[in-house]
Amino acid sequence: MRTRKQTRAEESAERTPPAQHKPTVVTITKIEAPTISPSKRDGARPAAARSKLPQLIQFPLVTFLSFSLTALGYSLSWPYTKGLLVPHVRVLSTWSDWGLVVGWRIFELALGWFGNYDGYDITALNLLSHGPLLYLLYAFYEAPPSALLLTLTIETLATYLPFRLLRPLSTAHADPTHAPNADIVTDRPIKLLTTLLAGAIYSVTLFFAYATYLPSYLVVYFTNLPSIATAHEATYVGLLPVTLVLGFAARAFIFTPAEATPRSTKEDGEKFDPMNASLKETVRWNFWGWTPPTKVIIQRTVLLMLVTGTNTFLQTRFTIEGVETPGAAAWSSVWVLAAAVTGLALGAVGSG
Repeated sequence: MRTRKQTRAEESAERTPPAQHKPTVVTITKIEAPTISPSKRDGARPAAARSKLPQLIQFPLVTFLSFSLTALGYSLSWPYTKGLLVPHVRVLSTWSDWGLVVGWRIFELALGWFGNYDGYDITALNLLSHGPLLYLLYAFYEAPPSALLLTLTIETLATYLPFRLLRPLSTAHADPTHAPNADIVTDRPIKLLTTLLAGAIYSVTLFFAYATYLPSYLVVYFTNLPSIATAHEATYVGLLPVTLVLGFAARAFIFTPAEATPRSTKEDGEKFDPMNASLKETVRWNFWGWTPPTKVIIQRTVLLMLVTGTNTFLQTRFTIEGVETPGAAAWSSVWVLAAAVTGLALGAVGSG
């Protein structure tokens, strides 16, 4: 039998609501609120940063903007850029000359756009491919440094701005602290040492060319060259102010994106089975079975060699008065060799 006291206690318990739910809800809300940050957790790009224009018109728009900015920049700065370089400039007098120079420029932009490079990548590549011509004008034609720096600024902005407007920066450039291998990508001593390494390679390569074959080509195939004294007076240290700038650009273009690429996992390495692989798969693995960072270094080094060599040759041959084809080829070969050795050295550092 139930007593009145037991009955009242049960009725009182039924009327009393649980008292633990409200604090639990508040606690969960406080925990969940700060964790909703996918962009910082995964290094993702904000959706608003991507262009909403149709893919079909993006590259034509990049090309149009680049040529328009170049024309506008030179029109506004003519007395301080092209006007000062007129004594050394060769006029493009035939349609074939125009087609080569303009066609290569469009192809160069296409390599950057369809290669999925961002504004920082294309700026570094632009600096590395235009630097040799401007250095030639400064070292051997006594062109004013202010005109050359302004020219480089116009060319760089005309390349950077269209890419920056229509394509977001990669995680390695926009938010390196959340990129793969962030401890390497953001380490300042590593940045400094790799820049010095790349700059030293450019300096040694140029000095080697001055000490061997380049002076004879300058004398024979550069008919309007005032003097080649720079080639005989150059020193390793004297070349560093120029080559360190190129080294910085080379590090930004080759080393940083490679180190920001995730290494392959154990499962990736087990995809190739040498016991059951076909001949085609075996050949492909032997020639291209590298880790993803190494592939990035190889691809970017080859691209740098192609763009630097071709751009330097065309600009030297067709835009400077008195330069013959062998001379332009000799001058561009210096920078192709420097790009190749730099990529190899940065790859060796990265693989370590």
